[in-house]
Amino acid sequence: MKRVFNFAMPFLQASLVKQILVGLVLGIALAYAAPAAAVSCGFLGTVFVTALKAVAPILVFVLVMSSIANQNLSGENLHIKPIIVLYLIGTFSAAIVAVVASFMFPTKLILTATDAVATTPGGIGEVLGNVILNVVDNPVHAISSGNYIGILAWAIAMGVVLRHGTVATREVLNDAAKGVEFVVRLVIRFAPVGIFGLVANTFATTGAEVFIGYIQLLVVLLGSMFFVALVINPFLVWFCTHKNPFPVTLMTLRESGVAAFFTRSSAANIPVNLEICRRLGLPESTYSISIPVGATINMAGAAITITVLTLSAAYSLNIPVDLGTAVFLSFVASICACGASGVPGGSLMLIPLACGLFGIDQNTAMQVVAVGFIIGVLQDSCETALNSSSDALFTIAACQRAERLERGE
Repeated sequence: MKRVFNFAMPFLQASLVKQILVGLVLGIALAYAAPAAAVSCGFLGTVFVTALKAVAPILVFVLVMSSIANQNLSGENLHIKPIIVLYLIGTFSAAIVAVVASFMFPTKLILTATDAVATTPGGIGEVLGNVILNVVDNPVHAISSGNYIGILAWAIAMGVVLRHGTVATREVLNDAAKGVEFVVRLVIRFAPVGIFGLVANTFATTGAEVFIGYIQLLVVLLGSMFFVALVINPFLVWFCTHKNPFPVTLMTLRESGVAAFFTRSSAANIPVNLEICRRLGLPESTYSISIPVGATINMAGAAITITVLTLSAAYSLNIPVDLGTAVFLSFVASICACGASGVPGGSLMLIPLACGLFGIDQNTAMQVVAVGFIIGVLQDSCETALNSSSDALFTIAACQRAERLERGE
């Protein structure tokens, strides 16, 4: 095993960001120079994303269970509560930003008949009911289907029970967690190759033409996301740390956001965020729990998507929207976002629920969902980048806040 570590270490310690940037440039160049070859290279991206999705559930289950079994949860070193608060405030603030942007730049859509068919929740009660069902899901099914709410529930329960196990049992769990982490780090090192394939395939198959008819909608959506990423989130980090928030903000956007942009899955990006936190020396007992939880409930980008597209539907149908209704929509969108699945397009399936606040029928709402899928290459990518990068950002901020308080500052 020692020889394997020594052989792999130079590969693991090379600059991943620089390699990813090279993959980006080469992918774009190949897409325009040889589109057919670029489409074929998309298989590399599919393999990479599939590998991430394969290791993420096992990593979360083993890491959370091991962390809880080997740590004292009654101590104050976990800092989980401040992170959860940041997640919730960040998601609600994003929905408010989306409301303001939609009021300033009202966008109308051309809604036509669509054959889109999907299963959407009928109300907030159904969303919450689905969350409860996910919590009590069979653990094997939860891991195989990527149900992270169920995975977290079982991992926490098993970790609490195994805290009373023998020392040897806890050591086995710790060794298992380290082994899975090593495998995940190997997978992450292939991110440049995977992103090369994803970029090449995306630019070769869609280009930029598909977005021309939805420029204003994209400007409102992406503008809101950039505002949250570069203004709201840094403010929350500054409030916690009392330090310049932009170095850590830009670092998480660069290292987590870029990867999430192309994988388009918060769940698949869990290993990337765990690696960032590990490299920064944060307490494993904190980030091993906060990162998987963030991939489930920290959904600022999803809240923006739900809010903007719902208000666009209302404007398109000439439905008046007052301030009180818009604020209530922000609250509903935040709850819906927390129930969105960590997979590509997960937030779009909750738009019909929000549209119900304005009496918009299901068929019309599904047309809005169809528009969301059309612009999804950019919308969903930026949404996931915001969601996932802020998981790592808020975890880092909470840990720095704890250090500041310990120093008595």
